[in-house]
Parts: sequence; C-alpha cells; structure tokens
Amino acid sequence: MIVKPTVSELLTKSKNRYELVIATSKRARQIANGDKTLTKVDEASAVTLAANEIAEGKVKIIGEEEE
Repeated sequence: MIVKPTVSELLTKSKNRYELVIATSKRARQIANGDKTLTKVDEASAVTLAANEIAEGKVKIIGEEEE
C-alpha cells in the first residue's frame, strides 16, 4: 500500500483518478522492465517508485488530448 505520497497529493498532478492510475501503471511497468528510476526513494515496489516520481514532478502526466 502506498502511504506517501498520498492519493490527494498525486491528484494535484492529474486531472482525475483514471488518468493518475493509467500514468502510474505505465511508469511502473517501465520501471519493472528495467528503466532507470528518477527518484532517490529506496523502495522495491515499482508502483511506489512511479508514484514518487509523479509526486516529485520528475514524470509528467500527459492526457490523451496532449499526445
């Protein structure tokens, strides 16, 4: 379970929960497949690492209309 960052904090980086979940899962999949992490957080979970990267602003969520 993700304790920090909170969902409320993460929602400030996206338009809605759906967009947040999609972006976090895509980034977590990239990390699990070997991409370098962009955060200094020491964590084994790819989902937590992805959430931290989003919260720190190191990964930007791009909506469908922006692609």
